[in-house]
Amino acid sequence: MSLNSLIIQTLKPTGVPAVFQVYTGTQTTYITFFEYNEMGTSFAEDAEQTERRSIQVDIWSKGNYADLVKQVRKLMTDAGFTRNSGTESYEDDTKVFHKVFRFYYEVMNN
Repeated sequence: MSLNSLIIQTLKPTGVPAVFQVYTGTQTTYITFFEYNEMGTSFAEDAEQTERRSIQVDIWSKGNYADLVKQVRKLMTDAGFTRNSGTESYEDDTKVFHKVFRFYYEVMNN
């Protein structure tokens, strides 16, 4: 399973659309995500054995999204992602609340 598919499946229980990079639907609460870094984390005999894939998950909403934020954090960590930061803001131009989580996921290379 690709990392994108894993993230979409992981977030499916929220009932909120979760898409790679750009949401084009009409719901006012949705989740986007993208990979912002990948790097080797262990090597043996000049070959990469594991890699760290860094993911940003953005939650967008016009209303109170506190419960969704808690749910996303739990679903991602339960699926094996490690959270390394989070922040939030309010987008004045679109009147949307915006929560940003950054996670990483360790992948074994074959």
